[in-house]
Amino acid sequence: MGVQSEFNMPSINLFGAGTIQEVGSRLKGYNVKKALLVTDEGLHKLGLSETLATIIRDAGVDVAIFPKVVPNPTDINVAEGLEVYQNERCDAIVSLGGGSAHDAAKGIGIVATNGGEISDYEGVNLSSNPLPTFIAVNTTAGTASEMTKFTIITDTTRKVKMAIVDKHVTALASINDPELMVGMPPQLTAATGLDALTHAIESFVSTAATPITDACAVKTMQLVVEYLPRAVANGEDMEAREQMVYAQFLAGMAFNNGLLGYVHAIAHQFGGFYDLPHGVCNAILLPHVCRFNLVAKVDRFAEIAKHLGENVEGLSQRDAADLAIAAIERLSKDLGIPAGFAELGAKDEDIETLAKNAMLDVCAASNPRKPTLDQVQEIIRNACKFPVKEQVLVNS
Repeated sequence: MGVQSEFNMPSINLFGAGTIQEVGSRLKGYNVKKALLVTDEGLHKLGLSETLATIIRDAGVDVAIFPKVVPNPTDINVAEGLEVYQNERCDAIVSLGGGSAHDAAKGIGIVATNGGEISDYEGVNLSSNPLPTFIAVNTTAGTASEMTKFTIITDTTRKVKMAIVDKHVTALASINDPELMVGMPPQLTAATGLDALTHAIESFVSTAATPITDACAVKTMQLVVEYLPRAVANGEDMEAREQMVYAQFLAGMAFNNGLLGYVHAIAHQFGGFYDLPHGVCNAILLPHVCRFNLVAKVDRFAEIAKHLGENVEGLSQRDAADLAIAAIERLSKDLGIPAGFAELGAKDEDIETLAKNAMLDVCAASNPRKPTLDQVQEIIRNACKFPVKEQVLVNS
């Protein structure tokens, strides 16, 4: 018998300007009585949550709003949202935002229908029951959480991001309306776009890659290198915004089924330990993990160079593969990504803990090269870029 694989994504996925208007009628079609709208304070203050709530109410469905999602949603955040869901007697969930809102909504949903605490579901397919009716409305072009079976929630006790990979947390419908993304600031556009690129590259070299996930990953790389710089330079470039919607969604299709690797395994630790933005963590780590993985997948990295627009004609596979890493580093620098974690507050004494926790992360399993603890620590230290201490020479 050959290797078996499966391909998961929401059954309904809407793209294009104005698709946010579909949310109310879709909920009505699922016979929903009252939905919990899960979002963050920023979008709530902008009035976007009330705009969506009005769309839902106009379709004859009641709404309660939970506008307290934090940038790296926590177990406490999930418990707070669950309390509102239960007190308001909701029977559906709508997430509005980027990965944080979608992840918090998934966390609330999985505990609502399965009981216990969110930490009970850390791992792969540990729930028994589907979520309540769940529609994810996306406002960033990066995480693809609106369409994946991944949920990342910070355990506040351990300061670790829990990876919950569960087919039950996949939304019934996802909505990507590029008009909602025009207001994203350049820094967020860059970080989320490079998150999508990381998804594509990690899934492309993953041990679980398939021809289907490869096709999604390749197209993502081509779209990101062409349109992300444009979206960062001019947020109102609607063609760039629309193409980045497709890029991040294709990347989601790739990693949701082809899985990830040590970029995400380590990034989860930096995000949980220091409360850093996930896209920035991925962008900093990507070239360092690629450099470590290169010997395991030289042919694949040579292909990545080509898909990132590098001229590899006449080069050996190894030289072409090196160009892939150079292209990633150049793109990150052009888009203003920090050079290393040291400038974001990382400390040398934390490296061993970060590395040990990374090796336990579910994303580590599909990395193409199996590192030792020392090697993971070296990757992290290289990504930190601690300033070199000046030696004081004392005359004897």
